[in-house]
Amino acid sequence: MDLSLSGEQRQLVDSFAALFARESTAARVRAAEPLGFDLALWKALVDTGSVEMAVAEGDGGAGASVLDLALIAEQFGRAAASAPLIEAQVAARLLADCGGVGNELLGQVLAGARLVTFAPRAGRHLCLRLVPAGAVADWVITLVDERLLAVPLRDNRTHVGNLGSLPLADITIDGDYVVLAEDASASDVFGTALDLWLTLTAAALTGAAARAVEFAVDYAKQRQAFGAAIGSFQAISHPLADSATAVAGSRLLALRAACADTDEPDRMRQLAAMAFAFAYETARDATRRSLHIHGGYGFSMECDVQLYYRRVRGWALVYGESAVALDRVADARYGKGVCGRRTS
Repeated sequence: MDLSLSGEQRQLVDSFAALFARESTAARVRAAEPLGFDLALWKALVDTGSVEMAVAEGDGGAGASVLDLALIAEQFGRAAASAPLIEAQVAARLLADCGGVGNELLGQVLAGARLVTFAPRAGRHLCLRLVPAGAVADWVITLVDERLLAVPLRDNRTHVGNLGSLPLADITIDGDYVVLAEDASASDVFGTALDLWLTLTAAALTGAAARAVEFAVDYAKQRQAFGAAIGSFQAISHPLADSATAVAGSRLLALRAACADTDEPDRMRQLAAMAFAFAYETARDATRRSLHIHGGYGFSMECDVQLYYRRVRGWALVYGESAVALDRVADARYGKGVCGRRTS
């Protein structure tokens, strides 16, 4: 599979890398920490058309491919950006897939008038836990008891203490909602959206892991011990090499999953879950190693690495750790999950 980027894709990566470098500095991420939402960054992302990119041109969007969205998500992860870009993109595409019933809300999203988020864990009994962007969004879309619902968010949410600059909330569905689809249709549309969320989050996790490795490498070159840079010691260099190798594999798998949307649609579900599982483990290990290489400083709030360490674990709370994703792989591969978990 040829995953070399076209000239337009390289320009896309460079543009968003520059945007995040300007609008999502470590200082900005820290300033957004209490709520986990940087309004100025979000407005900048909306102004660039990043949400409408996820929607087909025929539905009023810009018609970007999933690969394009994954490339953006990778830069998003590198910056640990405090904005619900991935959830907003997934929700917008989901609304377009629902046809007429979602058109009004989709129009508001594309106009930048509403922030709609996506809850990747299906709810039960009208209760949603740890909804990403639930603390700041206007609406949330998710699957509840075999119905795909769009739920307005007002007083029916409880803000969860921030973890990793993620504006999480628990949601109670109080009867005020729009039914977008039901039964098998609801499960199909939600499953497609979940595949997209897993793929883009895998790309973001890969970006976060890569940045954590860079932090560790830079520090290992500068920190001296016993008259030499600590990076010259095998106890430091070998774990870093392991993480760098894993990051390369994680990126390959995330982009493979993104390409499957058009090249291998019958394998999209399996590849998306595989990409998330591997990317989470890669990012978890890379951020942990980076913290340890930084020594005591790495465990202080002044160290930038801890922003990534907490963000990675926050994403795992939203959907589940790798075991949940691997159960989805088993379900896609064999028609039966093996861990007894609900994966969609």
